[in-house]
Amino acid sequence: MGETVQTAKQTTALAGKYLTFKLVEEEYGLEILKVREIIGMMAITRVPRTPDFVRGVINLRGKVIPVIDLRKKFGMEATVDTEETCIIVVDVARAAEKLQIGILVDSVSEVLDIKAEDIEDAPSFGSDLDTEFIMGMAKAKGSVKILLNIEKVLSHNELEALKAGGEGLGQIRPQAGAS
Repeated sequence: MGETVQTAKQTTALAGKYLTFKLVEEEYGLEILKVREIIGMMAITRVPRTPDFVRGVINLRGKVIPVIDLRKKFGMEATVDTEETCIIVVDVARAAEKLQIGILVDSVSEVLDIKAEDIEDAPSFGSDLDTEFIMGMAKAKGSVKILLNIEKVLSHNELEALKAGGEGLGQIRPQAGAS
């Protein structure tokens, strides 16, 4: 019984507005409060000796922001950028600091108001698979949206390297089981 109450509290806490986007044919959602802005594709400067999921950095109004290719981070096949490809600039909190990173996605869909009763816990795939970055699964508009905890998509070491302004990007090593 206690587990059911805890799950109900967790899904109630997850209810709210989400920016939805696509990678391949799957739809994902990010808490709208984590999204700073959405920008079209722009010149991305590659940084040598970085993991393949780090596309590089952009200059956004005088601020250098690292850009993560979410397809590659999730182990999906890379694709050619299209007119719909865009960068979602998000705020990631680490301790008392906020870091802005860009995440490259195939296309942005819409902002959805997702109710608690439409959210289920992330399925368990066993102990070998890390799904901590999935907050839940939302049933909306006839399909399932994977709700991401953007602060857990990147490991602590990856975020620390990004926070260092790219200096430590070459030190990032893929984690076991990660792409």
